[in-house]
Amino acid sequence: MVIIDLLQQQLAKQQLELGAFQQVVQRLLDYGVICRDESQTEQELYDRYLRIKSLVDDYLRVIGVRVQHDNLFQYVRLYPPGAQVPGMDDEAGGFSGFRSRLSQGEVVLLLVLRSLYEQQLREGQIDDGGCAMVSLEAVSIAMKSLLNRSLPLQSTERRALFRTLKRMRVIQFGQEEALDSGDAWLRIRPMITSLVSHEVLQGLMEAETDPGEPGLIADDDSQASRSRGVEPPRDLELTGEPEESGEAILPPPAPRASAPSLFGEES
Repeated sequence: MVIIDLLQQQLAKQQLELGAFQQVVQRLLDYGVICRDESQTEQELYDRYLRIKSLVDDYLRVIGVRVQHDNLFQYVRLYPPGAQVPGMDDEAGGFSGFRSRLSQGEVVLLLVLRSLYEQQLREGQIDDGGCAMVSLEAVSIAMKSLLNRSLPLQSTERRALFRTLKRMRVIQFGQEEALDSGDAWLRIRPMITSLVSHEVLQGLMEAETDPGEPGLIADDDSQASRSRGVEPPRDLELTGEPEESGEAILPPPAPRASAPSLFGEES
């Protein structure tokens, strides 16, 4: 009760109830990330986090969970004990019980998206929010070229793959039905740079130019994650589904001839 009493005292200074604090913490522990431009709900939670940032950070630090807050792109992400966090000193011997490794397909897609984001960044094709627009066709081609893999042919598997990365706030896209064709467009968020390091990306590029280099993706899913240092973006259990209503997604970047709006058909 001592901790609750202290929390309530500090929250009262911000004219907030304990329930408001719990909503922020529960969202972070559930999703592992709050991204302000994702939805109206996350906008409100992000703004509330800014008001009680020190309380949230200190509370999570008690259990060894570290918080990365990006002011520029306005998101908050959790990392489990022992995880490598960009801009923070590494912890030795961290407990890994919170971690949930990505599947092989998710690792492959994450690597390919990181490569495409870097390409768009070099070409200056980044919008004001730091996001890069790519077509599903470009993703499929890059996956085949870089890792000799293909997107799942079955609609349910393909949708689940992209839905997972959307939940991680790595990408945005419109209706899931568009993923069944090559006409879909994705928006890659800048936080992908903190999930796949430059060193991993460089290794991918070097392997592409060296025909004798063995494939980057191992047959075992967990080994695929460990061997290349790809840290799961959240490392926390993925449960529930993100809201499908009330989304307040950033408008697409200035239209190019080949890039239609992602969200023009949404109601």
